[in-house]
Amino acid sequence: MTYAVLPALRHQTDLAAIWEPKVLTRAYDPTFRPASEKTGLLMGMGMTEKQGGSDVRAGTTKAEPGDGGYLITGHKWFMSAPMNDAFLILAQASGGLTCFLLPRFRPDGSVNAIRIQRLKDKLGNRSNASAEVEFDNAFANKVGEEGRGVATIIEMVNGTRLDCVTGSAALMRQSLSQAIHHCRFRRVFGADLIDQPAMLNVLADLEVETEAAALLMTRLATSFDRSSDDSHEQALRRIATPLAKFWVTKRCSEVVHEALECLGGNGFVEESILPRLYRESPLNSIWEGSGNVIALDVLRAAQANPDSMEALADEMALGAGFDPRIETAAAAAIELLRNLQSPQAQARLVTERLAVAWQASLLARFGREDVAAAFVRSRLASEGGRIYGTLPADSALRHIVEPAIPRLADD
Repeated sequence: MTYAVLPALRHQTDLAAIWEPKVLTRAYDPTFRPASEKTGLLMGMGMTEKQGGSDVRAGTTKAEPGDGGYLITGHKWFMSAPMNDAFLILAQASGGLTCFLLPRFRPDGSVNAIRIQRLKDKLGNRSNASAEVEFDNAFANKVGEEGRGVATIIEMVNGTRLDCVTGSAALMRQSLSQAIHHCRFRRVFGADLIDQPAMLNVLADLEVETEAAALLMTRLATSFDRSSDDSHEQALRRIATPLAKFWVTKRCSEVVHEALECLGGNGFVEESILPRLYRESPLNSIWEGSGNVIALDVLRAAQANPDSMEALADEMALGAGFDPRIETAAAAAIELLRNLQSPQAQARLVTERLAVAWQASLLARFGREDVAAAFVRSRLASEGGRIYGTLPADSALRHIVEPAIPRLADD
């Protein structure tokens, strides 16, 4: 959130000039002091209210001019990282829902009126606090125009959606690495577990999924890097962000669950890292918009920004030469999008179809040939099953897993 705040904050150049240098510094300053006295700053956010949930426009927190800025009164049901130095929040001003920067300290150096009611007792992610807070005439500065709060803060939301994709891809790799390590050094029935065909198929299938997620994540990150001066990347980023966020974060929990099972009972005890990863794995699909919200955002991007859909179609077409089934899958997904009978009811389906076709194209272009072939056969041609460990038996299972297998010095 600290860095994702910056694109939104730049809507208010005077504030950005004050806060940005200390946000971008490499120094970490955990002290509880006014921002002017610190060497480095961290940012959080508060959007969700108890009566609105994902519908942030239903917020009732009020903002009134005062003390050279605005005075905020109301609540946030989830305020992320309440130990941070400032927060982007939404509140109702006279001109409508507006974005504000709310610091921990007021301009006179006194502590701002942010009343932490409690920290959330969460399933996982416990090292990163989430709080319920009340604001009692808390001081804040306006960011952007009044009434343009969602349009302003969405710049930050998109950045943290990229973080969700990145974090999920990393969780998948970490959990699979744990599973492969265990199977490499565990012997059962007279052989290394990794050499047992059933287990090898599971690991290979998880490797295929994890590499596909990593490619989708890095392609999305590339569009963020290039979108400022590339119209294709800018258009692609609009639809690719919710598309990747929906699919990679959804696949994450399934991969972590299967990786945990590879360790058997050892994976279910806290001495292994897998229980922590398992508890963490659903969170990125909830943060910054849960599944339905994100799938509907894919539809909005396609409908409101036709150039975004064209950019995605062009991207998918780049991998068609590897296997004609990629082109067929991409065409079918685009056709489904154009002819939805019940858009909301089919939002998840079309998002999945687009994401899988694009992953196949990315693997064809940038992935290993055996991995791309296994992905196409199992995900597009239905030669595999609906659970992991069901790749076609003649897939190059060992070759797919090989690069991820840990080695001993005498191997």
